[in-house]
Amino acid sequence: MSDRIGIVWNPSKVEEADLRRAVEGAIERVFPGTRERPECLWFETTEDDPGQGAAGDALARGCDVVVAAGGDGTVRAVAERLGGSGTPEAELGVVPLGTGNLLARNLGIPLGDPQAAFARVLERAGSRLDLGVVRVRSTPTHDDAGSVDPARVEAGRDDPARVEAGDDGFDRRYGFVVMTGFGIDAQMITETDDELKARSGWLAYVESLGRAASGAEVVEFALRLDAEKPRTETAHTMLVANCGSIQGGITLLPDAVPDDGRLDLLVLRAETAGAWLDTMKNMVWDNGVKRLISRGGEAESSGSTAHLRARAVRVDLPVPLAFEVDGDDVGEITAFEARILPGALRVR
Repeated sequence: MSDRIGIVWNPSKVEEADLRRAVEGAIERVFPGTRERPECLWFETTEDDPGQGAAGDALARGCDVVVAAGGDGTVRAVAERLGGSGTPEAELGVVPLGTGNLLARNLGIPLGDPQAAFARVLERAGSRLDLGVVRVRSTPTHDDAGSVDPARVEAGRDDPARVEAGDDGFDRRYGFVVMTGFGIDAQMITETDDELKARSGWLAYVESLGRAASGAEVVEFALRLDAEKPRTETAHTMLVANCGSIQGGITLLPDAVPDDGRLDLLVLRAETAGAWLDTMKNMVWDNGVKRLISRGGEAESSGSTAHLRARAVRVDLPVPLAFEVDGDDVGEITAFEARILPGALRVR
């Protein structure tokens, strides 16, 4: 049993009284009639601190388990703080309260039931989980006309992801536990209406999918995997993933395993109707039904779809494109560099 559990919770996702009842109910369920119960310390996220600082406060208070109670952004922020050094500083627990809940979906954590999710934290031993780290070259200080925007400069000073830019221009760093990338996925997140998302949950993303697909820009970009020489790729979408499943039970990257020490890449190139049919066949048949029938095998690529694997990835884009990290829109970027930190986290 953990002696001290830190609960980093997002007040925009749940009422404190409701979450406390769920936590107390889970403790009573797991430790009925005993006085040997864990101490729970509470840390609230804010607009300025999505979770990194709160998780750091939990560590400073001696918590050996830190629970992220919120959406994907809260989970990502807490995971980034716990595993960013490459070695787990405490075990991670997850109580999913958002619309995407991507890590919870991939790990089988109960959705829509905070008490059951917290009970899992109490009952399970920690298991290994890799953490992805992505550095980006962003364009946060310019307006749409390309002029310097003082308001964005000032806002960027307090950005927890901001780092001192080196000669390569990379100026932000994010941890991720599920996936990151550009293209349809990032554009869909940008296009999604927040009010609709609050009412409809993850189904709100479906409403924006058509606009995202029609607006996806096919570009030529430089891609380098591990120590290989850079090569030219043409695509409208690229995902770099630690986990392979998204909302609706859809598996985009069937080879992705969250503790294998590798990143799985999905590159989509379809422009014509025929190419999109090829993409659907690749996802539904080649890497779906056929994979189930044959019980495994590596993910298959096609003319419109490429599946790749690496421990480190570098991409240089010809134009700024929208970029997402674990479902969060982080603005437009012109380059990114991602790598995997094997076993940087332990998750319950």
